[in-house]
Amino acid sequence: MTKKKSESMVEEPAAAQDVAQPEAELAQLQADLEAAQAQAAEYLDGWRRSQAEFSNYRKRQEADWQRRVELSNAGLIASVLPVLDDLGRALRTLPVGLERLTWIEGVLIIFRKLEKILEMEGVKPIETEGLRFDPLVHEAITYEELAGYEDGQIIGEVQRGYMLGERVIRPALVRVAKAPLPAEPAPRVEEDSADVPPAEAAQDATAADESQE
Repeated sequence: MTKKKSESMVEEPAAAQDVAQPEAELAQLQADLEAAQAQAAEYLDGWRRSQAEFSNYRKRQEADWQRRVELSNAGLIASVLPVLDDLGRALRTLPVGLERLTWIEGVLIIFRKLEKILEMEGVKPIETEGLRFDPLVHEAITYEELAGYEDGQIIGEVQRGYMLGERVIRPALVRVAKAPLPAEPAPRVEEDSADVPPAEAAQDATAADESQE
């Protein structure tokens, strides 16, 4: 009986240890899992930030490249515009009867092709007719007092201006109306002895002398 009791006393601590060991291992595994999940979330957040930074960098690079292309195109187009101006002036000042010549028609076709190419590149003329002066897109060469026009209204276009997208390649040169200056009031005439003609003054003096005699 004593032997059985002693054996049961030895088995109980062993059983308790067998139960406690899996619980400790489970707690350790749970802690390891939570640490791994936290680290995975940190890695995922860092990856997302890296992706966002790379995406922003790529967008900046693309925007910079686009700006360089636009500036390059703007420079090239600005150097072509004087040629377009010269062709337009030549065609507008043709002597009567020459516009139907074959070579003149060929020049006109070239002029229209050049306009079409610039239009396809996003170039558009700046409007001026009937508009008010806008310093962002217009450049005034004269200010004139002209009947029938309001102050600041464009009278006429001297040189056509152009835009590339939202960028002004060349402002339009224009004549601008200005309001006439207000008329100055006429000087007020004061009636005093200084304004009396000399002859009348002499007569008054003679009459005064006679009365004294």
